[in-house]
Amino acid sequence: VTTTDKKEDADRIARTLVEKRLAGCIQILGPIVSTYWWKNNIETAEEWLCFIKSKRELYDELEKAIKEIHPYETPEIIAIPIVAGGKEYLEWLSNELKR
Repeated sequence: VTTTDKKEDADRIARTLVEKRLAGCIQILGPIVSTYWWKNNIETAEEWLCFIKSKRELYDELEKAIKEIHPYETPEIIAIPIVAGGKEYLEWLSNELKR
């Protein structure tokens, strides 16, 4: 998962990660509202959420690729494990990712 404040940046991140086969699918949701601490202030911003489907083995490469193209100084990059899923979908995802 990552967020960004511009739809164009979310689109660019999604396209880049899918083209590199670091993600099989990325859903872009938004705008959403995020409230957070930044430089000793509470900030509220409209953002776009990128829900990235990948696999654990690609995390380091995925994180590096996001940092290279993300406009934020400290981008949110977090991994949420897939604990279960449809067999056909998970097979499709695995087949579409970098090996």
